[in-house]
Amino acid sequence: MKYTLRRIRLSYIVWLRYARFYNRNVKCTNQHLSKWGMKTGQFDVLSHIKPNERITQCDLASRLVVTESNVTQILKKLEDNGLIRREREWKNKFISLTEEGIKLRNEVVSEQEHFQADQFSMLNDQELNQLIAILKKIEKGGRG
Repeated sequence: MKYTLRRIRLSYIVWLRYARFYNRNVKCTNQHLSKWGMKTGQFDVLSHIKPNERITQCDLASRLVVTESNVTQILKKLEDNGLIRREREWKNKFISLTEEGIKLRNEVVSEQEHFQADQFSMLNDQELNQLIAILKKIEKGGRG
């Protein structure tokens, strides 16, 4: 598909602004999560495992939209900190939260929701819904 120079430039500016916001947000999020000795990746994993759930490493990676090998190092750290347990059953590796992991998850997820609400406080509800719709549209139509 051919694009006008204006369209190319606008798309580039959108990408640049999105990348800047994302990078700033991750940096601020990591600072916020440091209160619990966590980084964004660890929080992402904890928040995607429900209390009293056993999930395979493959399914967890799918939820996170990463490869299994990408989560292995994070899982090791969470296991070393007593937040998750890993059990191997035949070819599957199951992950579940420990009592300590459930407690931390319940505390941190709520705090992180409030923290992110502050990050988007300049947008009203309609703008937030528009942004969600736009990001979903981009995700569905994106090429890699």
